[in-house]
Amino acid sequence: MICFPNAKINLGLNIVSKRTDGYHNIETIFYPFGLKDALEVLPSKDKKSYSLYSTGIDIGANPVNNLVIKALALMGAEKHIPNIDIHLLKTIPTGAGLGGGSSDGAFMLNLLNKRFELGYSDSELHQFAIKMGADCAFFLKNKPAFATGIGDQLEEIDLSLNNYYLVVVKPDISVSTKEAYSEIVPMQPEVSLKEIVKLPIEEWRTYMKNDFETPIFKKHPAIAEIKQTLYHNGAIYASMSGSGTAVYGFFKEKPTLSFPNCFVWNNYL
Repeated sequence: MICFPNAKINLGLNIVSKRTDGYHNIETIFYPFGLKDALEVLPSKDKKSYSLYSTGIDIGANPVNNLVIKALALMGAEKHIPNIDIHLLKTIPTGAGLGGGSSDGAFMLNLLNKRFELGYSDSELHQFAIKMGADCAFFLKNKPAFATGIGDQLEEIDLSLNNYYLVVVKPDISVSTKEAYSEIVPMQPEVSLKEIVKLPIEEWRTYMKNDFETPIFKKHPAIAEIKQTLYHNGAIYASMSGSGTAVYGFFKEKPTLSFPNCFVWNNYL
C-alpha cells in the first residue's frame, strides 16, 4: 500500500504563553499544499520486524528518530503488525517549517490502520499523533485548521487559496527549534489569527505575523531578503513558515523567479 504525505505552511504564528511542561502555547493556521513524499509498506523480504529504505533527501542514519518508525512502534506496542519493508521517498525539505516529518508519521498511522485493519478510531489516531509531535495530528485530516495549544488542538476552518499561486523557497540555512524560541517573548495577540484570516488576503500583510521572523531575520538576513524579493516580484502576502527557514508567497499570476529550491503550485492537493 502506498500513500503520499504532503507538506503544509503556517499562516501566521503567535507564541501565546510558556507552559509548565517547557513547551509553548501557540496559535497558527495550518494550510496543506501539494509538495509530497511517497511512503509505501510491503511484506518483509528478510523476516525483520521492519526495514526502512529511504531515498531522496537524507533523513539521517538513525531510523529510530524517524516519525514513520515511531508511528509503527506506537501501534506495534498495542497490536500485532506483520514484518514489513518501508520505502520512503523524501522530497519535502527538512528544517523548513513545512511539516514533512510530521506528515510522514501521520500518514503512516493511517496507512497501518487501513492496511492491517487495526480498527483504531479517529480519536485514537489523534492521541497517537499527539505523542509523536505537535503538528502530526493536523495531517490526519489534512484540512485547513486553526491550531492552538502546542499545535495539537485543531478547529477546521473554511479557507481556500486555490485562486492563487503559492511559491515556497527553501534556502540552504538551518535554524534549530531551540534557537528559534530563544529570543521569543510570549504574548497574547490583540486579534486572533482566526479573525485575521477572514480578512481579504491583501490585508494579511498588515495584520498577520509570524513571531519567529524578527529574531530569525536578525540572525539570518538572507531569509528576510527572500521575503522582500517575493514582495518585490508581486506577492500579495509572504511569510516564513513556522519556525523553519522556508519562505512562501501568494501571487495572483504565476511569477518567474530564479531561487534555488523554489516550488510553485496552483493546485494545492
